[in-house]
Amino acid sequence: MPVASLFRLITLAAIWGGSFLFMRVVANPLGSAVLIEARVVFAAITLFVIALYLKKKLKFMAHSKHFFILGFFNSALPFLLFAYAAQVLNVSSLAVLNSTAPIWGAIIGAVWTKTALTKNVVIGLLMGILGVSILVGLDVSNIGENAVLPIIAAITASLSYGIASNYAKNAPQVAAFDNAHGSMWASAIIVLPLLFFFPARESLTMDIFTSVVLLGVVCTGIAYLLYFRLIADLGPSSALSVTFLIPVFGILWGHLFLGEEISLNTLIGSILVIAGTMFVTGFSWKQMTGQKLAAKGID
Repeated sequence: MPVASLFRLITLAAIWGGSFLFMRVVANPLGSAVLIEARVVFAAITLFVIALYLKKKLKFMAHSKHFFILGFFNSALPFLLFAYAAQVLNVSSLAVLNSTAPIWGAIIGAVWTKTALTKNVVIGLLMGILGVSILVGLDVSNIGENAVLPIIAAITASLSYGIASNYAKNAPQVAAFDNAHGSMWASAIIVLPLLFFFPARESLTMDIFTSVVLLGVVCTGIAYLLYFRLIADLGPSSALSVTFLIPVFGILWGHLFLGEEISLNTLIGSILVIAGTMFVTGFSWKQMTGQKLAAKGID
C-alpha cells in the first residue's frame, strides 16, 4: 500500500474512532435529536462548500427518493441510535459494536440475493457474536440493566449500516460524493421534526459547541472525502480495512481523554469482532498489498 494511502487510512480510522468520543461527551447534555441534527447539518454545509469549490452541482430533486432512503439508513437512524447508546456505553463499546456493520451487511446481502452463507462468513459471524457477547457481558456487569437497551440500539445501528450498504449496491447510479452530500441534507430533514419533541437538555457551552462542530465537519464531512479517496485509490474492499482500525482508536481515545479502563474483556471482545469481520469480508492484508504491487508491475 502506498505511504499516502496508508496515512489516509490511519487518519480516517482515528477520525471515525474520535466520533464516538465526541458523541460520548455531548450525547447527555444535548440529547440524541439535537446532537445528530447538528452533526448532519454541519456535515452537509461542509460538503456544500466543498461542492462549490469543486463545481459539483447536486441534483437533489432528481434523486430525492434515493437520498432519503440512503440518508435514513446510512445516517439519520444509525446516528440517532449511536447517540442514544453513547449516553450510557463507553467509547470502546460503541466503536467495537460499530465494527460489526460488515457482518450484518454480509448476512443481509445473503438474504437479499437468496444465496447461502459461505463457510468463512459463518465462521466470522460466530466469532463476531462471541466477541460482542464478551463485550456486552462486560458492559452489563459494569453498568447494569441500563446498558441493555443502549447495546441493542448500537447493534441495530450497525444493522442499519448493513441495510444501507446493500441498498447502495442496487441503487440508482449516483456519484459517491453526491451520495454523501445529498444524503446529509436528507438526514437533516428527517431528523428535524424530532427537535420539537426532544429539545436540548442543557445550555450550549463552548466545549459542547466545539465537540459538535468537530463531529459534523471533521468526523462526518471531511471523513467522507478521505473515504472516497481511499475507494478511488485502493478499491472498496481494501478501503473497508478502516473498519478494523476504528475500534483501536476508539479504545485509545476513550482511555486517553475519558480515562476509560482497557480491560481484558474489552481486548478479547475487540479482537474477536475484528477477526470475525475480516473473515466475513474476505479481507487479507497480503492480498491487498499484492494487488497494489501487481498494478504497478511489481512481483
